[in-house]
Amino acid sequence: MRNLYFIFIALICFACKEQPINVTVPDEEEETIMLLGPANEEGLLQEPFNSWYSTTYTDYKVNDSLVALIKPELKDVSIKLFMGTWCEDSQRETPGIYKILDAVHFNLENLQLVAVDRDKVTPQKLEENFNITNVPTLIFFKDGKEMNRIVEYPIENLEQDILHILRNEPYKNAYFEEE
Repeated sequence: MRNLYFIFIALICFACKEQPINVTVPDEEEETIMLLGPANEEGLLQEPFNSWYSTTYTDYKVNDSLVALIKPELKDVSIKLFMGTWCEDSQRETPGIYKILDAVHFNLENLQLVAVDRDKVTPQKLEENFNITNVPTLIFFKDGKEMNRIVEYPIENLEQDILHILRNEPYKNAYFEEE
């Protein structure tokens, strides 16, 4: 049954020039639904996701002094956020990420939100070549090259970790492995 949903979504994607966003599919493990594929904040504000998204967004206290330092560093930066609506870590971190981006007036057209399934994949294979092992994974890009990433949770806090990455300061995510 699950394979039929993936095939259906894949057919929709190939039939349309633009990829559909905020597609929901059954989450059989939790007997609910999950977002899958390209998404945006509007999708997170839908039921049943808004029950955790809106509350956590509202409760997140932005560090205004760090936000002031982050804002100028975001020039010419794009971001990919891989998350799972089924994942507690994504439910905890994603609303804070959006609140920080709102506080710095980040152009959300430069943010690509990708909702993955429990295997960390999408029907469109949007995760390919990004080594997504844990979610959320927040990846920063400049001039088309990855600067660094926050994986699953910040080391200090979201604002401080983002600032380290944007300033190209030493930063190792929770799953960093020496090559």
